[in-house]
Amino acid sequence: MKKHLKHAKLSRRDYGEKATFEIAIVGTKCSIIKELVSEISLNIDGSFKVAYADASHSKETKPPVFDEYTFHHSGDLAIHGNYELNPYTDKFLFNSYDLLFINGNHYPGKNQILILDDEKEASVLKRIDQLDNIAFLINLNHRSRLFPFLQEKYPAINELKAYSIHDLENISAHIKKLVQTKRAALKGLVLAGGKSIRMGTDKGLLDYFGKSQREYSIEMLEKLNLETFLSVRKEQNIEQKNVIEDKFLGLGPFGAICSAFQHNPNTAWLVLATDLPYIDEKLIRQLMDHRDSSKVATAIKGKSKQFPEPLVTIWEPKAYPIMLQFLSQGISCPRKVLINSDVKLVEVDDEFITNVNTPEEFSAVKKDLHK
Repeated sequence: MKKHLKHAKLSRRDYGEKATFEIAIVGTKCSIIKELVSEISLNIDGSFKVAYADASHSKETKPPVFDEYTFHHSGDLAIHGNYELNPYTDKFLFNSYDLLFINGNHYPGKNQILILDDEKEASVLKRIDQLDNIAFLINLNHRSRLFPFLQEKYPAINELKAYSIHDLENISAHIKKLVQTKRAALKGLVLAGGKSIRMGTDKGLLDYFGKSQREYSIEMLEKLNLETFLSVRKEQNIEQKNVIEDKFLGLGPFGAICSAFQHNPNTAWLVLATDLPYIDEKLIRQLMDHRDSSKVATAIKGKSKQFPEPLVTIWEPKAYPIMLQFLSQGISCPRKVLINSDVKLVEVDDEFITNVNTPEEFSAVKKDLHK
């Protein structure tokens, strides 16, 4: 008998304990760990969005009667609130961060840095089962040594790179490389699920270059080594490989992007509409070259345009929860998400962002393309 499933089986984002990429620092005093995080963050210098998770040592602290948010025009936000750790809501809390440092004396992390401090042998032994993916070692001083129980449990630990705690430049460079290897793969998504009411026929099937624009767009992205998917409505009944049917119905391109993230929440999606025939390989390559994965998205904007173009955009995995938050407010406009999020903009000539929506526009644009 087939087992009854109470809930839909969905693809899940690849999280650690609290974030998509986290490093727990273990092995020495909390004050040294916090100072190290501060120094590394300065060295990384804005390359990634960084957070630090720690625990308070105060025994007198009580939860506040009300949550307080203190804003400053510089962007500084101080929060004093009532929050209890939770393996699900923690991931919302740290969704937008590329790198989460964790004080490993208090909380585990998927990756670890072990600081060798002779005074903390008992502390390390207590947490030895949490040390299952050590990135590298840090020597607190010239007398630092590997404890025998570490060598016994992890024989390969001797082969790990070890730095002096004062070698901040190389420690920071190593961490930057680790974060870069976690950068989401990029896939293509050609939007072909529009109803094309003003055009009177499927805009994805229009022929500008000797083939359907749908086929032309897929080939262009695949030529740039992007595994590319076609976004469609279920009733279109398109039988070909790499098709993603809308799961978020009646939401247009917004629903198509969310459906792609539901299909694979661990990839970034380069979204391309089929009603922008001036978009070419050179522009797509320019967009890819300027991709900033620390942002919610990388989008193009016409030089004289006020707003970015959401349908020629690289949407990072961190965009998915943000889009769902906008949706919960009754907003299904991907442009509004870009305008009100931390995004990278790539300016291009206005002519590239020419939408074709009517038969008259199609005839004029096709004639212009063949001049």
